[in-house]
Amino acid sequence: MPRLVVIVGATGTGKSDLSLSLAEGLAREGHAAEIVNADAMQLYRGMDIGTAKLAPGERRGIPHHLLDVLDPAEEASVADYQALARAAIEDVEARGNVPVLVGGSGLYVSAVVQDFRFPGTDADVRARLEAELEGGGPGILYRRLLELDPGAATAIGPHNGRRLVRALEVVEITGEPFGSGLPEDAAPWRQATILALRAPREELVRRLDERVVGMWAAGILDEVRGLGALGVTASRAIGYAQALAQLAGELDEQQAVEQTQSLTRRYARRQVGWFRRYDAHWLDFDDPERHATALRLAMRED
Repeated sequence: MPRLVVIVGATGTGKSDLSLSLAEGLAREGHAAEIVNADAMQLYRGMDIGTAKLAPGERRGIPHHLLDVLDPAEEASVADYQALARAAIEDVEARGNVPVLVGGSGLYVSAVVQDFRFPGTDADVRARLEAELEGGGPGILYRRLLELDPGAATAIGPHNGRRLVRALEVVEITGEPFGSGLPEDAAPWRQATILALRAPREELVRRLDERVVGMWAAGILDEVRGLGALGVTASRAIGYAQALAQLAGELDEQQAVEQTQSLTRRYARRQVGWFRRYDAHWLDFDDPERHATALRLAMRED
């Protein structure tokens, strides 16, 4: 049976389309496939337009896992996702089918495919740090982390209080830098065939800008109105944060769209940089042979 297949790439490169085509191709070869989501925002129920989530009728009858498993008010956790995704993959394999992990959230993908164990938590330490955050803001935590782990502080930045709390918690519990042992430094969890999609920068920018315009045309404002209370993670999602700001009168529509386009382009650059670390087979997003190539690579036994 073909081993785990992983499909990654920047937003807008056609990961979903390739995953569906690959699953159909594997089925023709006698290997039923099931898709496991690795997009952090597609975990959320109701967040469909801004995440380009496939509607049930667009999934071609192929089972999909880890879509719509969180309420927007809940907080996503990489550690929780790792456990859920690995369990889903093992369940697919137990049925004799091929798991296809698909998504662009680099840390989520790495947490699954590499043998990375997240440090534990300490309720007392966490409560103390959260109280400091609430009382004095993120600046004091950022300055402390800058002394203890400059690399982590630089990566997190001075404003993300939730991540600063977690980094300081790990440093205090383990006595080691928060940045040590990130997933990209870990051994593989299991053997996998990794397929990465790429597009020329100019074409990718055009596609991303058009996608954002399409989000507003498709009704992302109405979607956000219907979601109710959003947690920190969901409310900061690209597109959703800008839609919330527009609804609050803080941005007009043009500003919301342009800000979302800019942040989406920046996010895509980070995705490309992250996935370059992988030992992946790179496929051009518009190569007419990409579906056949993906199937051939997935069927290889080495």
